[in-house]
Amino acid sequence: MSARDRILEAAMMVFRRHGFRRSSIEETAEAAGLTRQGLYHHFKSKEALFRAVIARVHDDAIAAGIAAAEAAEAAGGTLADILIAQVNARLGRFVASFEGSPHIEELFSQHLTLARDLYQRYAALYDAQTTATIARICRRRQLVLAPGMTPAALARCVELSINGVKSAYPSMLPADAFLRDVGVMIRMLTAGATAVTMPEQPERLPVPSEHGDRT
Repeated sequence: MSARDRILEAAMMVFRRHGFRRSSIEETAEAAGLTRQGLYHHFKSKEALFRAVIARVHDDAIAAGIAAAEAAEAAGGTLADILIAQVNARLGRFVASFEGSPHIEELFSQHLTLARDLYQRYAALYDAQTTATIARICRRRQLVLAPGMTPAALARCVELSINGVKSAYPSMLPADAFLRDVGVMIRMLTAGATAVTMPEQPERLPVPSEHGDRT
């Protein structure tokens, strides 16, 4: 494990245990087996360290979402199944990174305060990931989106529904209830936005009567 990875793991442990405000560079350095000066060689401040931890959590969430979507697609899941697997894996990985911390609300708040630009960047990446999944599944499964709907528009609706559910679960906890409600919203969205393309039926010729035509 590289020194940077060791520092990030130690920092996550310290932030979970003490929150952002009460944690210190010294605690993270000690947990990582480094001196304070050694840690400052990699990160110039506690804020920079926190941002790096948040970026790592988002990167792990993206990877989890991709893997889950591929597994659901290989298993023959519907578009809704695949999107739910992708979104739940992504959100589940993010929540699991902080779940159990008595400071989870503070950490989420600091996430938006100190790393708002990261939040916005990864929100765009999540949206692009969902758009790509929808476009791929529609192409492979011959699904047609409703008039006026595009993969990007449906992906946007998915992300808006997630934010809507977050209003009922500000800390995304309890995770099982939060993810269940997100799944319900995604199923409703996909049910109304897609239809299976039916192959054209060959023209049916008239069937002659048993005794043939009579004049």
